Amino acid sequence: MNIILKIVKKEFLQFSRDPKMFGIILIAPVIQLIFFGYAVNFEVENVHTALLDRDKSEVSRGYIEDFQSSGYFDFDYYVESYEEIDDLINNGKVILGLVIPADFEKRIKRNETVRVQAIFDGSDGNTGAISAGYVSGLTNNFNRNILLERKELSGQKVNMAGSVSSVSRIWYNPELKTRFYMVPAIVGLLLMMVTIMLTSLAIVKEKEIGTMEQLIVTPITPRQMIAGKLIPFVILGFISEIIILTAMTLIFDIAIRGSITFLFFATLVYILSTLGLGLFVSTISKTQQQAMMLSIFVAMLPMVYLSGFAFPIENMPEVLQYVTYLIPLRYFMTIIRGVILKGTGLIEHWPDLLALFVIGISILLFSSLRYRKRLE
Repeated sequence: MNIILKIVKKEFLQFSRDPKMFGIILIAPVIQLIFFGYAVNFEVENVHTALLDRDKSEVSRGYIEDFQSSGYFDFDYYVESYEEIDDLINNGKVILGLVIPADFEKRIKRNETVRVQAIFDGSDGNTGAISAGYVSGLTNNFNRNILLERKELSGQKVNMAGSVSSVSRIWYNPELKTRFYMVPAIVGLLLMMVTIMLTSLAIVKEKEIGTMEQLIVTPITPRQMIAGKLIPFVILGFISEIIILTAMTLIFDIAIRGSITFLFFATLVYILSTLGLGLFVSTISKTQQQAMMLSIFVAMLPMVYLSGFAFPIENMPEVLQYVTYLIPLRYFMTIIRGVILKGTGLIEHWPDLLALFVIGISILLFSSLRYRKRLE
């Protein structure tokens, strides 16, 4: 144990001589959290629109006012032809081209069905689908108001008896902001980046600067060396997490509803897998450049894509859905989102925690067996 503590002390002394390392640990995660938190947003708040109003009547103006008052649509261009709409959509200046026919008011007053054309830029499927939903909802509401007004003018009594009224209660994220869902996941993502990168680079650095030769001639077993190397990164990982969680609370006003103790325990289990991946990368890398490239393309990117961080696992092909069960970040995403947003704990997440423990121990043992106290 005394030997392990001396290796740990050596690692921290080595960190203290490298100011850039403290920047990576203390400053970079907060900066990335801010960038990710504000940049990763799947909401559509401003639908840039080109309007072709061929009717220019009182009713068409009322229809347009419904769009403007919703707060989602910006009528940036008022055009006179389809060609102008085509050019604006092709140049990426608008998402929607709204066309109101010339007989809009007349047909409504004749109790006839009138068609309004909405042309969307579908190159971004998510934005197009959400924008189409906005248009459909506003049009249905406008149509309902016309029917009610027509009944009142005709002297018919509007009987609301027997109707169904829905009352929505949204839990955990009442304002339906993407940020509340994504920021907790970003905590797990940044923790993965810090631990994998630091572990792989630190061990490979020993080879590059020649200190590995000095360690070889010492009476230190591979297990002692691995423990002494990994313990500092466990500590640094927790320091990074505390900083990131504090920044999350202060900057984005996202409170941790669940047990912080359980969250830190789950983090410890999660770090076993990330440190194991970092150790594995260090065993197959000869330079820090190789270690960094392998960390990004072999470890981190697959975990980001297959963890459910940005893309729902349910939407993936069935084969990839089975592959995601091998991704540690998948389980930690579920845990950290549940603890922070829903206030859940061990009772709800013990299957995820167990899977995370089994995967973490397996990766760490495999990487340790590959480690050799020798120069290649």
